Amino acid sequence: MAGPASIVILALAASSCTTRHVVSQTPAAPVAARQTVFERQISNARDAGDGDLELRTLREQVAAEPDNIPARLDLARAYVTRGYPDVALEIARLAAARFPDSGAVELALVRYLHDLHQPREAIASMEGFLRAHPQTAPAYFSWLGILHDEGHEYPLGEPDHRRAVELAPADDSLHNNLGYNLLMQKREAEATQEFRAALKLNPSSRVARDNLALALAAQSQNAEAVAAWQTASDPATAHSNLAAVLIEKGNYPEARKELSLALGYNAAHPAALKNLELVSRLDGKPATVPSKSQETFWERLRNGFIRLW
Repeated sequence: MAGPASIVILALAASSCTTRHVVSQTPAAPVAARQTVFERQISNARDAGDGDLELRTLREQVAAEPDNIPARLDLARAYVTRGYPDVALEIARLAAARFPDSGAVELALVRYLHDLHQPREAIASMEGFLRAHPQTAPAYFSWLGILHDEGHEYPLGEPDHRRAVELAPADDSLHNNLGYNLLMQKREAEATQEFRAALKLNPSSRVARDNLALALAAQSQNAEAVAAWQTASDPATAHSNLAAVLIEKGNYPEARKELSLALGYNAAHPAALKNLELVSRLDGKPATVPSKSQETFWERLRNGFIRLW
C-alpha cells in the first residue's frame, strides 16, 4: 500500500566518485597512470585491511585455499561490515563464476546485488541458477519474491512467495511476505489470512502484526486495526497509524478524528503532528492540536476511578 511519502506510520518499518586524471611525466608507463574507480576501491580496501588481523587472515586463507567456499563468503562478509559492499559483491561474483553450482554462493551474490540496488541482475542471476540447479529450499524462492516486490512486480512475485510457503509452511516470515505481496495487490482479505497465519506461528512478530493492522484498516475494520496496533505500540501511535491509512484513502474527516484521539493521548506525538500537518494541507482546514484539558472517555473514566480511592 504505497501512499504519500509524508504520511508517517511509526509502528512500521549516496555515494559519489571522482575521476582522477593523471598526467604522465614519462610516456613509458601510461597504463599504470590511470585506475578505474573500482580498482581504487579495491586498493583502498586492501590498504584498510593490511592492519586488520581478521581481514588479513581471511585473505591469506583464500589465497592458500582457493576452493574454500566458506572462506570466500566470510571474506565478503568481512568487507561488508567494514564499509566495502562493492568489494564484497565482486568477491561473490568471482565465487559464482568459479563455483556455479553452489547455492550458498548464489544466495550471497543475490543478497549483495540487492543491497547495492541491482534487482534486475539479481533476478536474472537467481532465475538462471534455478533453471540450471532446481532447489527445494524456500530461501531461493523467497528472495525472488522479495526482489519482484521491491520492483513493484507483485503478480510476478506472488508465485515465488507461494512456493516458499509450500516448502516451509511453519515459517512465519514466509506467510508475512506472501501477505505483504497480496496486500500490495489490494487483496486485503487474503492478506489478512496470511498475517494471521504468521501470528499464529509467531505471536511476537511485530512486522506481521503491523501488516495485519494495515490490512484490517484497508478493509475499514478500524477498531480491529487499532486493537492490533495497540498490542505492539501505544494508543497514540495506533490512532495515528489509522489516521495515515484514512488520509491515503482521502477520508480526511475520519483521519482528523483519529489524530485528535492520538494527540489526546500524546500532544507531542511526532507522527501524529506530521500527519495533522499533512491533512491540513490536503483539506485546507487548520491544524488544530487538542489541548491537554481534552480527555478521552477512557481517560475520564480512569481519572474518575482514581478519585474514588
